[in-house]
Amino acid sequence: MTTTAILWFKRDLRMADNAALAEAARADRVIPLYIAEPELWRQPDASGRQWAFVAECLGELRAALGRRGAPLVVRVGDAVAELEALWAGHGVTRLVSHEETGNGWTFARDRRVAAWAAAHGVDWRELPQSAVVRRLKGRDGWSARRERLMRAPVVLAPSALTPVPGIELGGLPSPGDLGLAPDACPARQEGGRKAGLALLDSFLAERGRSYRKDMSTPIAGERACSRVSPHLAWGTLSVREAAQANRQRAERAKADGDGWSGSLSSHAARLAWRDHFIQKLEDAPAIETRCLHSAYEDLRPRAPDAARLAAWERGETGFPFADACMRYLAHGGWLNFRMRSMLMSLASYHLWLDWRATGPHLARMFTDYEPGIHWPQVQMQSGTTGMNTIRIYNPVKQGRDQDPTGVFTRRWVPELGDVPDAHLHAPWAWDGAPRLLGRKYPEPIVDVAHAGKVAREKVWAVRKGAGFRDEAARLVERHASRKEPGVPSRYRRDRNTAPDDRQLRLDL
Repeated sequence: MTTTAILWFKRDLRMADNAALAEAARADRVIPLYIAEPELWRQPDASGRQWAFVAECLGELRAALGRRGAPLVVRVGDAVAELEALWAGHGVTRLVSHEETGNGWTFARDRRVAAWAAAHGVDWRELPQSAVVRRLKGRDGWSARRERLMRAPVVLAPSALTPVPGIELGGLPSPGDLGLAPDACPARQEGGRKAGLALLDSFLAERGRSYRKDMSTPIAGERACSRVSPHLAWGTLSVREAAQANRQRAERAKADGDGWSGSLSSHAARLAWRDHFIQKLEDAPAIETRCLHSAYEDLRPRAPDAARLAAWERGETGFPFADACMRYLAHGGWLNFRMRSMLMSLASYHLWLDWRATGPHLARMFTDYEPGIHWPQVQMQSGTTGMNTIRIYNPVKQGRDQDPTGVFTRRWVPELGDVPDAHLHAPWAWDGAPRLLGRKYPEPIVDVAHAGKVAREKVWAVRKGAGFRDEAARLVERHASRKEPGVPSRYRRDRNTAPDDRQLRLDL
C-alpha cells in the first residue's frame, strides 16, 4: 500500500539537520506543509514583523523543497481542519513534525491535532529538534545529554522527495489575511536560510572577534553579536549547526592563538543557555501566565497603569537611554540582551508594571521572539522566579556606561539635540530643562532612585515570608542547571546570590 506522509513545518523552516524531514521521506509520497493559522497570529505575542520574516523563510523553503521534487504546500486556516482536508483528499497515513515548545495556544492546538490523529488512525510522530526533553523528570544529567546531542552528526536532507500529484500549492497570505495590524519595521532582518548562514559565517569569520567585550552595548553589539537569533527562533538554522560551527572555529582559534577563544566560548555558552531556558517553559508551561514562585503572584497590580505602560511602549518615559533602546527595537526588531533586560527592569521595578502587561509588547517587537526564552527571562528580569537575585538596572547609569558619548541616544531621541553631553542621560539636571521637558520631551515618569529603592524593598520583603525558601528550593531543584563532572563549566546552577552577567545574557 502506498504511504503518504504530511511533513508539518512549524518553527523548523529548513531542510538541513531536520529529523522530521528525514523521517517523512521514508514514506512513498510526502506533502511538505505549512499552515498559516490566523488565530495563532492574532495572539498577543504575535506581530506583522514576525510574519514578514516567516514569509521570507517560507518562500525560500518552498523553492528548496521544489528542487528536491516536492514544493512546500501552504494552507491558511485551522490546523485540524486543514489536516483533515488533506487526509480526506490524498490518503494521508502519517503526520510527522518536530516537537514545539511554544505558547499556551500552540500547546492547546497540538492537543486538538493529537486527538484528531488518533480518531482518524493517522500516525503522528513528533521528533525533538534540540536538547529540550519532553516529560523530563529532573535536570540531573541534562547538560551532559545536551552536549552529546550537540556533538552528534547533523541530519542530512534527503536527495529527493516524491510529491503527491495534483495538489494545489497555495499562496502565502498577507499580514491582513492573518488579521495582523500594520507593523513598520524598516530595519528588520531578512528571513531565509541563506541570510542565516551568511550571518553565522560572517560572525565566525570576522564580526565575532569582539563579541565578549561588545555584546553589552547596543552600539557595538549590533555588529559584534551574531544576529542569528531570529533564524534559530524560526528554525532556518538549527542550534546544533550553530554549536558545531562554533566548535570548529574554536578549534582553529586554539591552534592559531588568534584571540578569538573568549568570544567563542561566550557564544557557545549562550547557545547552551538558550536550550536551558526553553526547557524551563517545557517543564512549566504556566511560566507564560503565572509567576514561577507563587509568592509573587499578587506583587504588582494586574491592571497596569495605562499611562505608564503607553509611555514605556512608545519610548517616552523621560529616561533618554531607555527610550532610545525602545525606539531602536521598534525600528529593527532586535536589541542586545543587556538592554532587553534594562527595558524589562525599568517596566517592572521603576514603573511597577506587571510582567504580563509588558511581556507581550516586547514579544511582538522581537523578530526573534522565542516563547521558551522570552517568558522565563521576562520573569527573571521582573524578580518573580524566586531563584535569581534581584537585578534593578538604573537607566541613567546604563546610558552613561553603555553610551558614554551619547551617539546612540542622540540618534534615536533627536529631541535632545540641544542638551549638553554632560546632561544627556539626565536632562532634568540641565539648567535648560524647563525649555525642553514637558514640551519637546517628557519629564521623567518617576524619580528613578526613589522608585528603584521602593521596588527593591517590596520584592525582598516577599522573600522573608513563611514558606518562601522551601518553594524556592523546589524550584531550583526543578529548573536550575547542574554542574557535573565532565560537563563544560558554562553549565552553572542558578544561584540565590548575585549571578554574574554571563548567566543572564542570550546575545545570539
